[in-house]
Amino acid sequence: MSNAPLMPKATAVWLVENTSLTFEQIAEFCKLHPLEVKGIADGEVAAGIRGHDPITSGQLSRDEIATGERDSAHQLRLLVSKVVVPEVKKARGPRYTPLSRRQDRPNAILWLVRNHPELKDAQIMRLVGTTKATLKAIRERTHWNSPALTPMDPVTLGLCSQIDLDFEVNRAAKDRPAVIEDQGQTLVPAALTTHREPVTSEEVFGKPSAPQPVDEEDNFDADRVFSRLKDVDFGE
Repeated sequence: MSNAPLMPKATAVWLVENTSLTFEQIAEFCKLHPLEVKGIADGEVAAGIRGHDPITSGQLSRDEIATGERDSAHQLRLLVSKVVVPEVKKARGPRYTPLSRRQDRPNAILWLVRNHPELKDAQIMRLVGTTKATLKAIRERTHWNSPALTPMDPVTLGLCSQIDLDFEVNRAAKDRPAVIEDQGQTLVPAALTTHREPVTSEEVFGKPSAPQPVDEEDNFDADRVFSRLKDVDFGE
């Protein structure tokens, strides 16, 4: 009930007994029906309820009550508490699964194990509300009903929401180390294809040939030949 005082009926009892406010003013402030406030004044409603002082609890000031008593059209305003009460966070326990859907839970576990092997046991337990022993039995195929199990999407079965499933899958993907996939052959970098070794003179003109042996005919000595002819006897 928004903008209503604590213990509205007990507050209405105190206002009826200790002020001259109209039934409509008290009913509007306590979020009650005017006939219910009239029943409190007549002793027909809330007969065993003890009145609660809104001034002591800091929900209503004396000046506000006095203003309302002078002007019947004035609507009482609830004071804002200066004490901020921290919100109590409930510890997140195991997910509750309705009895009608508990028989489908092993099928959902099998679906998660097959389709999302990256999920950890704790994540699957949070999604479908199972125990570690049941999860281990389904993984190792030692569950008592293992031959009859059929993989079924837990979202379709109503065991978890798609948002919860996507959250756990994305969380598991972040925790998993990145795997570099083999993309096959790739192009050689341009730095290697355009790189050329400096060209030498031997590659352009070829290696110099080895010196050829000198033939005796190239070194013809005429004097030596004629001197030998003089010694030859032609048979005169």
